[in-house]
Amino acid sequence: MPIDLKRFVRDIPDFPKPGILYRDIAPLLLDPTAFKAATEAMAAPFAGQKIDVIAAAEARGFIFAGPMAQQLGVGFVPIRKPGKLPFDTHSHAYDLEYGSDELHVHIDGVLPGQRVVIVDDLLATGGTMQACCRLLERCEAEIVGCSFLIHLADLQGEKKLEPYRVESALVY
Repeated sequence: MPIDLKRFVRDIPDFPKPGILYRDIAPLLLDPTAFKAATEAMAAPFAGQKIDVIAAAEARGFIFAGPMAQQLGVGFVPIRKPGKLPFDTHSHAYDLEYGSDELHVHIDGVLPGQRVVIVDDLLATGGTMQACCRLLERCEAEIVGCSFLIHLADLQGEKKLEPYRVESALVY
């Protein structure tokens, strides 16, 4: 019988500010069976496909991307904030609701034509994942899809990710 992953996601109302319902994955990460089931569920839609690397933006995407890369038998490429990668990088600046941010990937992390799945823990408004997609497009990668543990469907973040395939283990 498959494990009910939602049992391991704790709801915390009014965090980080009033009116927000935070989906806390700490209990899922603490349970090795749930954590393994989560990464397997996130990797499953891409099993058997030609994938060269898994990429993920820091920090919580890293938690799932490493195990997924191992399951799929591919490498892992970190996407980081400015100043965090020690080698030459490609970069992509993007706007946030209040300000801007920037993402970087090593110039030899994802090569032209490589097939990539991009991973994060949560799809909310889609801004960070959209920026990851744009960054990897600059690397001339072929984006196979985006994989999330949790999708907050009411926020419609998947619209920012069109035309890319979006897969989620849990939908709220």
